[in-house]
Amino acid sequence: MIPLSVARIARITGAMLADGTDPAAIVSGPVVIDSRQAAPGSLFAALPGTRTDGHAFGPAALAAGAVAVLSTRPIGGPALVVPDVPAALGALATAVVGAVPEIQIAGITGSVGKTTTKDLAAQLIETLGPTVSPHQSYNNEIGLPLTALRVTPQTRYLVSELSARGIGHIAALCRIAPPRLGVVLCVGHAHAGEFGSLDQVALAKSELPAALPADGVAVLNADDPRVAAMAERTAARVVTFGRSAGADVRAENVRCDPAGRPEFTLVSASGSAPVRLRLYGAHQITNALAAAALAEQLGMRIDAIAAGLSAAAARSRWRMEVTRRPDGITVVNDAYNANPESVSAAITALAAMAVSGRGFAVLGEMAELGAQAGRLHEAAGAEAARAGLAGLIVVGDQASPMLAGARAVSSWRGELLHVPDAAAAVGALGARLRAGDVVLVKASHSVGLEEVALALTGGARAGQTPCATGEARS
Repeated sequence: MIPLSVARIARITGAMLADGTDPAAIVSGPVVIDSRQAAPGSLFAALPGTRTDGHAFGPAALAAGAVAVLSTRPIGGPALVVPDVPAALGALATAVVGAVPEIQIAGITGSVGKTTTKDLAAQLIETLGPTVSPHQSYNNEIGLPLTALRVTPQTRYLVSELSARGIGHIAALCRIAPPRLGVVLCVGHAHAGEFGSLDQVALAKSELPAALPADGVAVLNADDPRVAAMAERTAARVVTFGRSAGADVRAENVRCDPAGRPEFTLVSASGSAPVRLRLYGAHQITNALAAAALAEQLGMRIDAIAAGLSAAAARSRWRMEVTRRPDGITVVNDAYNANPESVSAAITALAAMAVSGRGFAVLGEMAELGAQAGRLHEAAGAEAARAGLAGLIVVGDQASPMLAGARAVSSWRGELLHVPDAAAAVGALGARLRAGDVVLVKASHSVGLEEVALALTGGARAGQTPCATGEARS
């Protein structure tokens, strides 16, 4: 973070200083929402959480060295008191980013693939200069400011991930850290229950290209008609990516290796080069092409982009996270989130990875699909059956329509099970798996199916993440 005095932060955020707060004290960062991450020079933002109020942890943050607490009420120590902590974080982030005029800001949105694309793009852009990108899926009105507040005077690139649960959300995020480049990946059913229709999802996602300046670049998916149509909503220059022959940045000679990792020729007007991704699933090609198109607009050569994509690793947990056990069983932990498009992509990847063995899918609820939930869960069950899996384990009552979908595929000869929870799924798998099998675990984050993958791989339960405040939106 750019060092700022408490007095300066108060002017930016409109805060009142609590008694005992030194206006000359310097906040040098980081800005944190978890008191356990507080350190000397930090600023602790007190947010309401899913289980407790962050204000209760203000004293602990101060004891750990935080200069002050950003809060909505006095906390018995140095504090900047504001009416709205998220709004204050946004204002502070805007000021920090604005203090680095040379910075190039790129925003990434879409119903599926934002986090993976962000991770790929960051690994490419980091070779050009100091780059800040989000931790995990820090992509909302808390996560974006926390990311932007990591910018320093040396930062030259900021890659932001932009989410929405309604119209106007992405536009608001673009005002916090105004992008000059914007990537739109796809329009899908994620949070369809809140948006109401795919057209409304498209309208929300189009707020990113609409926010770009005339000298900016809109990077749009040529394979998604709703995304391609967003060219009409931007004043920026348009660059397209995809498998379509007319895409500016495209993939040719596509194939997957025996492990399910994509290989293709990356092609643009500047040349072509081979790519062999370390990520799993053919759906990763779209994410890689989006990252490549963005990096090329920032000045990377096509051969360097291809080499960077081939070397790039998965940075964010529980997204097609592959573990091969010593006994020959492979576990694919894709349990961070789920929607119809991502479940379809994961099932396709599972079928490819299990070509020399048996495939098992452990699927749970895809949340926030509204009135379409039953139909979309049925379709997911049918797709799992058509993929020829050896077994489909459906977890929980909310996902039960998958059972009917799978049963409707009369040609399927696999095993269908319905279990109440993650523990039961682990028990069911234990008696069935053998060397060569591949197990996919996928559901919305709220279902907690990562416990299945962790149990299968012997992994310890990870620490809690600030999903209610920092991450995980469409």
